[in-house]
Amino acid sequence: MATYIYAITAADHPLRLDGLVGVGENPSELRVVRSGRHAAVVSDAPAELRAKRRDLVAHQSVLERLMTEGAALPMRFGLVGPDDDQVLAALEQEQDTYAQRLEELDGRLEYNLKVARDEDSLLREILTESDEARRLRDHTRSNPDAHGEKVALGELVSREIEARSDAAAERIAGQLAPAAERSSDAGPTKAHFLNVSYLVARDDAAAFSQAVHEAAEKYGDDYTFTLNGPLPPYSFV
Repeated sequence: MATYIYAITAADHPLRLDGLVGVGENPSELRVVRSGRHAAVVSDAPAELRAKRRDLVAHQSVLERLMTEGAALPMRFGLVGPDDDQVLAALEQEQDTYAQRLEELDGRLEYNLKVARDEDSLLREILTESDEARRLRDHTRSNPDAHGEKVALGELVSREIEARSDAAAERIAGQLAPAAERSSDAGPTKAHFLNVSYLVARDDAAAFSQAVHEAAEKYGDDYTFTLNGPLPPYSFV
């Protein structure tokens, strides 16, 4: 039977799994596959697995329990191996890599920051600071059939939005970098010009959250800062 994999830990991790359930409509019991240096928390993989809230919560709950009691390498939802023997073989084959990653992540958490900017505010800024944008806007208002100028205005505004968003993302990410150990830029989303994850020592979590709060206050109401965490350090495994 296929094996669903939740996380990898050191062999001496407490691995207290009581009260937790696995994924699937009729979840099988959680169990541990052990090698000499490492352990994998697994269960039987359900025949059909979809990202339902029930299963996402079950997966996340296992990771959260493990992380409170020691270092763990979180596997993303849906990772399935052929069977327990193959999981064991992977633990033994990659033991040096897993040992290094566990040391790097021990006592550390992930926080994800997304930042968006009000579109009207950004457009006002572009029109205030760009003579060419104002000229094209005024011309197209007076000449509704000026197709070429409309296209030129749209292209100019698009370039300005991208350049200003990139610059703001670099500034914000740089300002927060000293409060974290590492960062991982996931790239902008449709709604956010900044989407970055930070690896933060557990003891520094409050200071990092405060740094994000201070940055949000500095940039003001035109910017929306959304901080999610603490999370399993998926971005740094």
